[in-house]
Amino acid sequence: MTRGGAARRVTSVFGGSVRARMTLLYGGVFTAISLAVLVVAQRLQEAVFDEKMRGLTRLGSVAGLPCDVRPPEAPCSAVPYDPKVPSPLGGSTSDWPVSAGERMELQQDLANTQRIIILAAMALIVVLSFVVCWWLTGRLLRPLHHVTATARRLSLSTLHERIGLTGPRDELRDLADTFDAMLDRLENAMSSQRRFVANASHELRTPLAVQRTAVEIGLADPTPAKVARIRTELLRTTDRSERLIEGLLTLAKGEQEIDTKAPVDLAAVTEQVAGEHLRLAETHGVTVTTTTTRPVTVAGDEVLITRLVANLVQNAIRHNHPGGRVLVELDPGTGLLVSNTGPQVPPDQVDGLFEPFRRLHRDRTGSADGAGLGLSIVAAIARAHGGTVRAEANPDGGLSIVLALPVVAPAEEHAVH
Repeated sequence: MTRGGAARRVTSVFGGSVRARMTLLYGGVFTAISLAVLVVAQRLQEAVFDEKMRGLTRLGSVAGLPCDVRPPEAPCSAVPYDPKVPSPLGGSTSDWPVSAGERMELQQDLANTQRIIILAAMALIVVLSFVVCWWLTGRLLRPLHHVTATARRLSLSTLHERIGLTGPRDELRDLADTFDAMLDRLENAMSSQRRFVANASHELRTPLAVQRTAVEIGLADPTPAKVARIRTELLRTTDRSERLIEGLLTLAKGEQEIDTKAPVDLAAVTEQVAGEHLRLAETHGVTVTTTTTRPVTVAGDEVLITRLVANLVQNAIRHNHPGGRVLVELDPGTGLLVSNTGPQVPPDQVDGLFEPFRRLHRDRTGSADGAGLGLSIVAAIARAHGGTVRAEANPDGGLSIVLALPVVAPAEEHAVH
């Protein structure tokens, strides 16, 4: 490897690797602290050693030492030698192992040896600090490498894979669990999108198949009666295709964020929608009852909110039985309640009714009344307005759907644009 390549390699490792940066940081901090402690210990040890050496010949008893063995700081000119004074070292002068010069030399040798040992310890500490920090940071960052490897393997065909990190509940475990939860939501969204595309393709293909069959069979031996039946069938399938496309467009618009919001009188919208559907209710033999306690103002798009309420009322009327009832109740505290009688709804299938093209008894099949987009449009419009919608199966049959939208206080109505 050339010198330039090696330099780029080193720059890449220490400039773009979290492990290398953590090793340099923590290894350097640990090394600095250890060296500072060693230096302070050396200074303290030297001070203690000097004190011990000076304690051997204090001025109070130095007169008992001959002049040739005295330390330099206590010469005979300052304190004359007196043989009667007891020696601080005890015994006779012939028993003393070392002279003052030898003690100074011993002190210097000890200090030099101590410096060599400390320098060797410093070098060992530096090496061990960075090696251990490199190893520890590698173990610490191993889960992150696992997360990165999993993320790199992910594609539309491998969204089922999860990190599944085990170990103590720490920050890395929380990160991995959060990533797995995101993958769960992403997998559910992709599955919902696949079902939507499949159902939309089926719903759009069914009217075309019906039209083609009617044309091929009816025009094989055309008669005025057959042509009339073909015309009626083609108009019916065309009308169904138009409702399907209109529902898809409304669903797409409802899933977009509302840029411009204006005060909407939800009570007035509810009364208007209920009045417009009285004829439909009479056709199905259903009684509609509307109750509003007081005006409720919400912020949003009046056209979309009207469509939302209309879908709820239509769904309650169409999925009912003759002689059934529909209750539309608006309260500022609980929101808009639309409850109906009708067939039994399994509780485990309630949430699925808000998915596109999902019907209670028939999924991905044609319907004379709708395309299975009513409640999905309701959920999309509610989310776009920052609201929520939830449904609950009634014990005697039918559904109770509660819509909650952010209510605008009277003082805030003029501030909403």
